[in-house]
Amino acid sequence: MLRGASLRVTAPRMAVLTAVHNHPHSDTDSIIGLVRAALDTVSHQAVYDVLRALTGAGLLRRIQPSGSVARYETRVGDNHHHLVCRSCGVIADVDCAVGAAPCLTASDTRGFSVEEAEVIYWGLCPACNTSDT
Repeated sequence: MLRGASLRVTAPRMAVLTAVHNHPHSDTDSIIGLVRAALDTVSHQAVYDVLRALTGAGLLRRIQPSGSVARYETRVGDNHHHLVCRSCGVIADVDCAVGAAPCLTASDTRGFSVEEAEVIYWGLCPACNTSDT
């Protein structure tokens, strides 16, 4: 994947890709912890730099639901959306809306060339929904 994106294969890049692949929707602090567990010594800045490079190369996707820190995932190249629990903050992938979805088509693009629509569904996850009853 790294070579295909014209990036050098390095231990920090491999560790970050592995961490995000195994723990989708992780925040930067969690990724740093996972990478440090794998590599022992790596700086915060190195992980930030790797996340920026991998996101820029299209190998990672950065999402930031309202009120949340940035999260990263390896599911790229499709137009999927996210479910976010208002109580515990868990995030889950959901495939793009099917059928007629007028909310995904802007009524006026104001000259923009629209490439993607981002939708976040907010609610309660199954665990929080049952714990509140």
